[in-house]
Amino acid sequence: MSSIETFLMRYSYLLFLFLLTSFVFGQTKIKGQVIDFDTTIPIAFAKITYEKTTVFADWEGKFSIEVTDFKKPMYVRYKGYYEKPAYASNDGNLFIIKLTQDINKVKNEYYSLNKVNHIVKKVIENKENTQPERALNSYEYKNYEFIQITANPDSITGEIDKTYKRNIFGKRIVKLDSTNYKFKKLVENSHIYQTEKVNLIQHQNRTNKETVLASRMAGFKQPLYEFLGLKLISYSVYENPFEILEIPLQNPISNYGRKLYTYHLLDSTEIQNRKVYRIYFQPKKLRANRLRGILYIDAQNFSVAKAYYRIYGIVNVNATYTFNYLKKENIWFPEKRKIVLSKGSNSEDLTILGGTMKFRSSLEQDLDNNASDRTVLILESTPFDIKINQPLKLKNDGIKIYVPENSLSKSEKYWGSIAKDTVDIRKMKTYISLDSLSQSSNIERKIFLGKKIINGYLPISYVDLDLRSIIKFNNFEGFRLGLGAVTNDKVSEKYKVAFYGAYGLKDNGFKYGITPSYLLNKEDETWVSASYSDDVNEIGQTTFATDTRRFKVYDPRPFNISTFYNSKMASAFIESKILPKTSTYFSLSRNEITPLFDYTFINNGQSFTNYNVSSMQFAIQWNPFSSYMQTPLGKIEIEKRHPKFSLQITQTIPEILGNDFDFTKVDFKTFYEIPYLSGQKSSLLFQAGIAYGDIPLTQLYAIAPNNLNKDAILRRITFAGKNSFETMYYNEFFSDKYVSLQLKHTFNRINIGYKLNPEFTVVTRMAFGSIDNKENHVGLPFNSLEKGFFESGVECNKLFKGFGLVAFYRYGNYQLPNFDDNIAIKISFSLDLGI
Repeated sequence: MSSIETFLMRYSYLLFLFLLTSFVFGQTKIKGQVIDFDTTIPIAFAKITYEKTTVFADWEGKFSIEVTDFKKPMYVRYKGYYEKPAYASNDGNLFIIKLTQDINKVKNEYYSLNKVNHIVKKVIENKENTQPERALNSYEYKNYEFIQITANPDSITGEIDKTYKRNIFGKRIVKLDSTNYKFKKLVENSHIYQTEKVNLIQHQNRTNKETVLASRMAGFKQPLYEFLGLKLISYSVYENPFEILEIPLQNPISNYGRKLYTYHLLDSTEIQNRKVYRIYFQPKKLRANRLRGILYIDAQNFSVAKAYYRIYGIVNVNATYTFNYLKKENIWFPEKRKIVLSKGSNSEDLTILGGTMKFRSSLEQDLDNNASDRTVLILESTPFDIKINQPLKLKNDGIKIYVPENSLSKSEKYWGSIAKDTVDIRKMKTYISLDSLSQSSNIERKIFLGKKIINGYLPISYVDLDLRSIIKFNNFEGFRLGLGAVTNDKVSEKYKVAFYGAYGLKDNGFKYGITPSYLLNKEDETWVSASYSDDVNEIGQTTFATDTRRFKVYDPRPFNISTFYNSKMASAFIESKILPKTSTYFSLSRNEITPLFDYTFINNGQSFTNYNVSSMQFAIQWNPFSSYMQTPLGKIEIEKRHPKFSLQITQTIPEILGNDFDFTKVDFKTFYEIPYLSGQKSSLLFQAGIAYGDIPLTQLYAIAPNNLNKDAILRRITFAGKNSFETMYYNEFFSDKYVSLQLKHTFNRINIGYKLNPEFTVVTRMAFGSIDNKENHVGLPFNSLEKGFFESGVECNKLFKGFGLVAFYRYGNYQLPNFDDNIAIKISFSLDLGI
């Protein structure tokens, strides 16, 4: 044997090791993600081929693959998209591949395999036996929940950035930006914000109650009750609609949801020694911002054993539900719920609880370490002390959440024994730092003021100043200067006195009113009041006594009204929320009415130029789909769901206090609003009224006109109302019975540039009406609405500094001969209080 052969035999293993090492180090593992080109939504289970290797992306569009030559392409395929060759780079960043949809091939709907559809169908059919709210007679458990706004300090660069600019003389100057440095120091020490609560969840016979046992919010001695009722995501995976950020979505395990989603059976696995199917679901319209996720379905009882949900869009949502199997009851009971919110694809800030969170799209991984892009909101809730099928007694009183006063002052020892999360050093520092910040910035006082202002009041010592009474304008009074106020809790929690005085510069008339009130029941907010006023009112106006009072800088419609009547009214009334999910009002009143325009009412051969009306009125607003919280301060509507209904009945009282007429009025309205996760919303407002008997023009229906009777379009430019008919002229129509419908859709704000961010709304309005005995009303000519009134338009609101422009066009049977007379152009104004 030669020396060469001997050398090769001895060192052949070294040669093999050298060749193997060269091969291994010639490969590089690339991590990537496949997303839609236009929406940046991940494309689940896309097929990636590189030479002879094929891998599939996971349900978030992510994959990893070995690459030996970066000059060779990998090919990415997915149904409904163009095949794309993609060249990776060896820079260590996540490799983003954007696929473009093939419009010629994509289909709105396609069907999954029969097997997975059968499994989903069984899940829906078995809800009565598997959904805890249906399968169990009763249950209760305590739930520890915390919400944090935070960021990972390791993801934020602590460097102080330098920017270079030139001054007017051309000299280069250096500016330092320490934002990231300061933010990193903050989140290394504490979270940005946090709040905790412990609540008792009880269920019996499909009635659910929640009682807050303890709560605390960083920076607040008294909690914001509205925040205690914040529902970022549904408690149950079976709820339909399934809610995220209080936006209703069709649940993928509902009958209608099966029409919107497609399902893919991935494989099977085990959870707690039980076989479960892993099923991925996504919208049939791939680019829709609906839910995507994975459901783990028990192979024996077809219940949900685990669930992941994702939404990509304006807000990116990652939610996880875990369950524990109860062998005796044969159901999966909630074990933990976690949701993480981050900024999505829009350019505006996501705001919660007065704190602003700024993000970019989480799918674009080649971003710098800007601090604001790393902020997230985390909600986590953990049930404990679970009791199943034990006797409970729950009142069906319309209250979803109770907040006892003793839940607001739990000791640190209590929180130490109750917290169910892992040790978090930053948590206690957050309470200390935010409590100090709150005191130094007087945050609680600012929020208290904000809540008052949004209802139209400014607290000053012992009274709350009525902001809407200071200055007004209309064509009859001209500028109306006034002062109004109501006593607050510093005077008494049981009594209050509201009063106002005003003077019209054009009519030289003084108006005033006073209303003392007494609180009968704090829990139900039952007030009994008496009132006297001497004032002027718009003719034909319909107001609902149960409507909530909201702040307005001005009321736009009265700017151009010139037909008023003087009203001297004395009344006694009671307001209450004693009935579940309602606000009620009942009054007895006497009203001396004097029309302040040329008008005579002919009734039974007798002429009236002024008259007395004694009446009783009952009004109720019912919000059957809303949820309410009972707090030490009263009831709060925490989940404002639609539709809402209002009914009002007015009946004169014959031969009482000089009453001149006998008539009845019945008014009804319903409002329905549909919000979308994209930020857009649609709404419907339906109103109807009927008045029969001896009813004068001042009490008829004018249906909120808002157009001046002038020739040129530009001379008719005024302020637009909220729900008024912009092309209907004042005093053009009156009815004793009517129906009206208003449809609106509001799009997202558009960033034009130069601080112009308009919000566009398309609107259609229509009304039908009629009147009996029109000849009894003398002095003011008008028409009726038998043929139907129609107008449509576009609102460009919030164009600049709250101001905008709206344009409406009148059409149909009451269209006017001159084209210009059917057009109304108005100015709109929206005040954003930032609350």
